[in-house]
Amino acid sequence: MTRRLAQVAKKVGVSEATVSRVLNDKPGVSAATRQSVLTALDVLGYERPTQLRGERARLVGLVLPELQNPIFPAFAEVIGGALAQQGLTPVLCTQTRGGVSEADYVDLLLQQHVSGVVFAGGFFAESDAPHDHYHRLAERQIPVVLINASIEGLDFPCVACDDSVAVEQSWRHLASLGHERIGLLLGPSDHVPSRRKLDAARKVAKDAGTELADEYVERSIFSLEGGQAAAARLLGRGVTGIVCASDPLALGAIRAARRRGLTVPSDLSVVGFDDSAFMTCTEPPLSTVRQPIEAMGRAAVDLLCARIQGTQTHPGELLFEPELVVRGSTAPPPLGTVSSR
Repeated sequence: MTRRLAQVAKKVGVSEATVSRVLNDKPGVSAATRQSVLTALDVLGYERPTQLRGERARLVGLVLPELQNPIFPAFAEVIGGALAQQGLTPVLCTQTRGGVSEADYVDLLLQQHVSGVVFAGGFFAESDAPHDHYHRLAERQIPVVLINASIEGLDFPCVACDDSVAVEQSWRHLASLGHERIGLLLGPSDHVPSRRKLDAARKVAKDAGTELADEYVERSIFSLEGGQAAAARLLGRGVTGIVCASDPLALGAIRAARRRGLTVPSDLSVVGFDDSAFMTCTEPPLSTVRQPIEAMGRAAVDLLCARIQGTQTHPGELLFEPELVVRGSTAPPPLGTVSSR
């Protein structure tokens, strides 16, 4: 008990006597200090006293699939800051190969009596992945907000970038430069945002009086190496421009072109998706579609807080408009590659 008092007191910056008063539900402690002590108990993994367990912790789980892709730390920064402004403490849960699974993280968050969970990517975006842990959250009536995909059959609000608009902007940009053999580099077949991007590409191609050939569509895991391998296959089929489902995939496509002795953008144009950190520093700077991370992250927190307070009806899916950012990785196709039709 003494060790627990000391650790909590040090964490909060108050005396052990103050911590003791909170744990024994005694008066003489401000509401802010009382809440800080209870939050410190949760963070340090101590159980609350029986008389205080009915109060849910001011913790919010923030579950990310990885940190290597800069888009996820960017979301974490925005969401974490917005949660702090609401008096909530984010608990960052990041999956690693061979480490704690997403389902295990959900179990841990439930043990910590979190007030809610924000998922910024994960198994919910994969239709064939296990979704049992999301149903456990629903059964426990834990407020949840998803970013960039929803789960069919679960009443979780979703904040998403409009994939259809993103692909339309990228495709029309390459077409306006004169590209006719445009490839599409997507995530796995069960990845919901990638499915949306594929549907949008087929539609924009049809609207332009052409057709997106199956041989011009490749799929990959979301990594630079996966993008390189998939882009190499597209290059072998003669594409002059590639629309990618993420910035790491786009960087992989640029590497694939260079390994073939080609130059970007003279021989191949590449468009990414996200406009994550340092895309202005690549060589060449990457043309990409920017997700409005700040607006999306803050909207996710607003939705979560409304759900926590019980004041928000389900808004459905909130779609945010992306923005094409043209830099140095796109240009007209090489001479002789445009048909004369």
